[in-house]
Amino acid sequence: MSRKIKIAALLVLTVLITGVVGFRITMDLSWVDALYMTVITVTTVGYREINDPTPEAKIFTILLISISVVIVGYAVSVITEFLLSKNNAEEIRRKRSEKHLKNMKNHIIVCGYGRNGKQAVQKLLDYKKDFIIVEQDQQVIDDCGLDQVNFIRGNANEDEVLIKAGIEKSSTLITALPEDADNLFIVLSARQLNKDLKIISRATEDTSYKKLKLAGADNVILPDTIGGQHMASLIVSPDLIEFWDQLSYGGSEGVNLEQVSFEQMFDEQRECSILDLNMRQKTGCTIIGYKSPDGEYIVNPDPSQKLTQGSKIIVVGNTDQIQQLQRAYRINTEVT
Repeated sequence: MSRKIKIAALLVLTVLITGVVGFRITMDLSWVDALYMTVITVTTVGYREINDPTPEAKIFTILLISISVVIVGYAVSVITEFLLSKNNAEEIRRKRSEKHLKNMKNHIIVCGYGRNGKQAVQKLLDYKKDFIIVEQDQQVIDDCGLDQVNFIRGNANEDEVLIKAGIEKSSTLITALPEDADNLFIVLSARQLNKDLKIISRATEDTSYKKLKLAGADNVILPDTIGGQHMASLIVSPDLIEFWDQLSYGGSEGVNLEQVSFEQMFDEQRECSILDLNMRQKTGCTIIGYKSPDGEYIVNPDPSQKLTQGSKIIVVGNTDQIQQLQRAYRINTEVT
């Protein structure tokens, strides 16, 4: 609640208390009768007084009406302003999201702005990715504190909402709802609406993993399982895990891991080796992984490794080096 509304409520309460006490003293009324007199005076409804007012009561009534008109008027204006500004803010955000959606392509859709959804959104913000959030709870949207982020209010289980979010033009969908059944339904719907969509789903139960994969999810994340494994790894290999965390969670302020596809680097169909890229000298980034067109990963690939259509390289570098990579090859990198 805004500070102005709190002040207005406090002033109105003060007027009521003052009126009750004043009428009780000046007209010798009971507490209930004094409250009745205060309400009909402040609201100016014009009902009959309980007793004939004394001269003191008349003077008190004049003062109470004068003060209450100002205070109640102020309270009404504050509440009206608050309601209008809230509605306007929602309308502005809705129109901005709709306008932005018209120009969005290959964007990311995040379904659910809960604990996992927030973490995903923060990572996407760090990497300056184009995304939109689908959230059903208006209060969650209002409290998110992300004025420049695009939201669509609606149930992600409904095809109409996903279509409104531009699923047919999007590249990736992240569904992070707390219930596995909801995530399963979204995965099924999303896969039907966009066959080429990359789908990443959250799961709570281990038994949901296979179901979500069968439904069409490319990746299924079990936060509790990953969290437990991570904590155990910090005991077994603390320095290694902390170093990996720095790589994985550094975002725009730290060291970034990025993946770059063959198509992003070369327009024409050709072959070259990792050595031919001269990546270290050109950008400062280091190639630490290679993904073949059939999905096989090679860690620390040999410089003679050939790059072909459909393959990807995984590089590590700080923010400046990643930006240099983008400039050198005129590409937009992808978050790993």
